Amino acid sequence: MAFRVRTITAGEHAAFNASRPAVSFLQTPAWASVKREWGSESLGWFDDRGHLVGAGLVLYRRLPGFKASLAYLPEGPVIDWGSDDLAGWLGPLVGHLKRSDAFAIRIGATAVVRAWSAATVKAAIADPRITRLGDVPPDTVGDAAARARSQLRYLGWRPPKEDEGFSAGQPRRIFQLPLAGKSEAQLLAGMNQLWRRNIKKACRAGVIVSQGGVEDLPDFYRVYLETAKRDHFVPRPFNYFPAMFEALSAEDKDRIRLYLAHHEGDLVAATIWVRVGEHAWYSYGASATAKREVRGSNAVQWKMITDALAAGCTVYNLRGITDTVDGNDPHLGLIQFKAGTGGEAVEYLGEWDLPLNRLLYKAFDVYMSRRG
Repeated sequence: MAFRVRTITAGEHAAFNASRPAVSFLQTPAWASVKREWGSESLGWFDDRGHLVGAGLVLYRRLPGFKASLAYLPEGPVIDWGSDDLAGWLGPLVGHLKRSDAFAIRIGATAVVRAWSAATVKAAIADPRITRLGDVPPDTVGDAAARARSQLRYLGWRPPKEDEGFSAGQPRRIFQLPLAGKSEAQLLAGMNQLWRRNIKKACRAGVIVSQGGVEDLPDFYRVYLETAKRDHFVPRPFNYFPAMFEALSAEDKDRIRLYLAHHEGDLVAATIWVRVGEHAWYSYGASATAKREVRGSNAVQWKMITDALAAGCTVYNLRGITDTVDGNDPHLGLIQFKAGTGGEAVEYLGEWDLPLNRLLYKAFDVYMSRRG
């Protein structure tokens, strides 16, 4: 089928997303208001009957001194990634973006390539001979993603190198907890012993988890900066978070929530939760160095999980993990913490680039690497 791609309104885009069980929050028109330093455009795919059958949020970042831009669709577009004719879907997108002076296109396919159960991850961590999750036989394999990968390569798209290029982009590997058909008791029983013990410990210690508002973001940010210093990552500026709340709440008043865990009046953990349809994300988290023993991080995660279940979500997404299962790697703790929920590690087809002007593509790569 031949599709036609054209600009659509934010209202049309939001209505299309609402017709789907779940769409990444990075593919909502509201996300364009969060990424204010980028240009943006909502695109729609129309079939030969004029029906809107796909959509995507494009973010544009110009190369300084040039008219041309990188066109980026984070975790999108929302099209049929299981199609045997991806050329029919992506060809019109490429044509539209060429006319918009894009020097390169980056897309993010959320088709699942492989998945590993928590038990498989745990066994891999315990085996000193294994250092990478990618070397472990998966529990499930996505045939549609394999077909899509072959088509993308044939069409000239290429995946960015690991941890290289003009942006790290969105994580290709994530950890998620399936919620469909489960009760709170079943979810708790599916967690490992440490998680269950820590949730109970937080309750006995008197940790109280509540929802906050935009006015509580300065408290969140204080603990977030403490976490960044302790865990050695570069924090986002404070104004990013009010902008995120304002934009996402304007599209859906329950799209984003702030959770605060207090112990005897002290803020010990804080998190940001985002939901679109049946999918909820643990988007940002922070924990105080003091009072780690009251397990505020486990308490706030359990509250977000149970609230996601109550909201009708089928998936709770704990976001990115690294490929490591090496006991000597400092990143191992991240996957251990998330695997304790009893969910699964998932590898997406991920982000792919199509250079349209190779010289400018390389120049932008250099520019972004120098920006740090």
